[in-house]
Amino acid sequence: MRGNRVVGLLFLLFCTTTVFGQIGNTDLGQIHGNFQTDFQYYREDTLIGAPDVPEDFLLNGFMNLNYTRGNFKAGIRFESYENALLGFDPRYKGTGIPYRYATYTQDDWEITAGNFYEQFGSGLIFRAYEERGLGFDNAMDGIRVKFQPTKGVRLTGVIGQQRFYFDKGEGIVRGIDVDWNLNESIDSLANNRWRVILGGSFVSKYQEDRDPRYNLPLNVGSWAGRATISRGRWTLFTEAAYKINDPSTVNNYIYKDGHALLVNLTYSRKGLGLLLAAKRIDNMNYRSDRTATVNDLLINYLPAMTKQHTYRLPALYPYATQPNGEMGLQGELTYTFKRNSPLGGKYGTQVALNYSVAQSLDLNPLNDTTGIYEPGTDGYDSDFFSWGDERYFQDLNIEITKKVNSKWKFIGTYIYEEYNRAVIEGKPGFIYMQAAILEAQYKISRNHTLRFEAQGMWTDQDRGDWAMLLVEYSISPNWFFAVQDAYNYGNPEEIRQIHYYIFSMGYTRGGTRFLANYGKQQEGIFCVGGVCRNVPASNGLSVTITSTF
Repeated sequence: MRGNRVVGLLFLLFCTTTVFGQIGNTDLGQIHGNFQTDFQYYREDTLIGAPDVPEDFLLNGFMNLNYTRGNFKAGIRFESYENALLGFDPRYKGTGIPYRYATYTQDDWEITAGNFYEQFGSGLIFRAYEERGLGFDNAMDGIRVKFQPTKGVRLTGVIGQQRFYFDKGEGIVRGIDVDWNLNESIDSLANNRWRVILGGSFVSKYQEDRDPRYNLPLNVGSWAGRATISRGRWTLFTEAAYKINDPSTVNNYIYKDGHALLVNLTYSRKGLGLLLAAKRIDNMNYRSDRTATVNDLLINYLPAMTKQHTYRLPALYPYATQPNGEMGLQGELTYTFKRNSPLGGKYGTQVALNYSVAQSLDLNPLNDTTGIYEPGTDGYDSDFFSWGDERYFQDLNIEITKKVNSKWKFIGTYIYEEYNRAVIEGKPGFIYMQAAILEAQYKISRNHTLRFEAQGMWTDQDRGDWAMLLVEYSISPNWFFAVQDAYNYGNPEEIRQIHYYIFSMGYTRGGTRFLANYGKQQEGIFCVGGVCRNVPASNGLSVTITSTF
C-alpha cells in the first residue's frame, strides 16, 4: 500500500511537470525515467530440454522514475515479476518498489538517503551495482555521504544493508573511500607530465553469529589501496586488497585471510592499443551473509580479466571468476594498418589479438594431518607467486576488421578456448574448443543494410560441433528483421542433432524500441564481467519493450 501511494504521488508529479514544467518564474522540476518489460511465452520441448512452464507466460518488467529540481533529486524503481523468466532466481516474485532514494547536493556535500549504487576503486572490496540481464542487484539501502574537503580530494562514506530480491540481507555493510588527485591538489604538479591519483578504502560488515559449530567473527574488515599513474600514452592502474578471516559456506568455513592484487598497464596512440593485465585472487569471497551462495549478497566485485565474446556460439563457454582463488593474465594488442598501405588498402585494416588465462592457486596443506580446505582451520598455505597445476580457462583469439569498399565490410574472428567445466559450471568435463566467425555487412543504400554471420565451433567434448548462419536486414532508423539457425550437427547423440532457429524483428521510434524473437534457445550460461547465471533451454516467443523519456 505504501508503494502504491509513492507511485501515485510520482505519477501526479509526472503529469504536473510534463504539462507545467515551468509556470511563470516557478521551476517545478522535471521527471525522467525509463521502462522495460521482457515477456516470454514458453512451449515445452523435451528434445532440447525446455521444461513445461505451468504459467505458459512469464514476465520481468521495471520502470525508473527520477525527479530533479535544483540540487534535489529523488526517484523510485517499480519492478514486476509475474513470474520471473526462466533462468532468473524465482525469489524475484511479485511486484513492488525495491529501489527509492532522495539526494541533496549543497556546496561540497552530497547526501543520499535510501537506495544507491557505489563502487570503491575497481570494486575489489566494495561494489554495489545492478546487472539486469543477470538478475543481479546488490543495491545498498541506507545512507551515503560524499564530501570534497579540498581541491582534488573526494571522500565517500556508506552504511546500509544490501538488497536481497524483495527483501534485505541481515548483514550491515559500512565503508569509507578516499580518492586523491595529486595534480589537482598540488599547484606545482598541475602541469606535470606525470598524472597521479591515489586511493584507499576500508569496508566492514557485521552479522550475528548463530552457528553452533564455530566461533565466527561478527565484524569482518577489509581494506584496499590503489594508484593510477599515467604519463603520455601510458597508464598504470594497480590495486591491492586484504580481508581478515571470513569463514563462510563458499570457502567451507576456513579462517584464512583473503588477498587480491590487480595490475593493468595500457598504451594508446592512433592506430595502436596495448593492454597487459594480471591479477591474483586468494579467498576473496565477501558477502554480507556468510551463508549466501551463487550471486547473493556479494559485497565486492572480482573482474574476470577475459574477453567477453558476443557471437552466439563462442558465447556458450564464458568464464566466471573464482572467488576462492585464481591467478590470471591478459594481453591485448590492437593495430590498424594505415590507409593506402599494402595491408591497409583504401580504408585501413584493424587487427586485434587477445590472450587470457586463468589458473588455480598453488595450495599446500598446513601440516600432515590437516586437509586443504578443512573446516575450522586456516585452510591452506599458498605461495604468492606460484601458479597451481589446474587450468580454469584459456582463450586466444584474433579479429580482423576490413572495409573493402563503400558497400562491403568484413570481420573475421578465430578463437581457441580451454574451458574447465567442472570449476566454472560445476559439471564434469574439460572442453577444448575452436571457433571461426565471418561477419559481413553490405550497405544496399543509405538506409538499407544486410548483415551476415557464418559461425563454426568445433569440440570433441560436451555437445560436439556446431554451425550457425544469420541474416539480418536493417531499414534505418526504424526496422530490422533477422533469421538465424544454430545447428548442433556434431552432437554425439544423433537425436539431439537439432536446429536452434530464431526469427527476430525490431522496431525503434524515438526513445522506444520493440523487439520480438520466436524460436529455440539452447541451454548455457550467460556472463557479464565474470558474474554468470544459468540460461535454461527454451522454445517460444519473447517480446522486449524498452523506452526512455
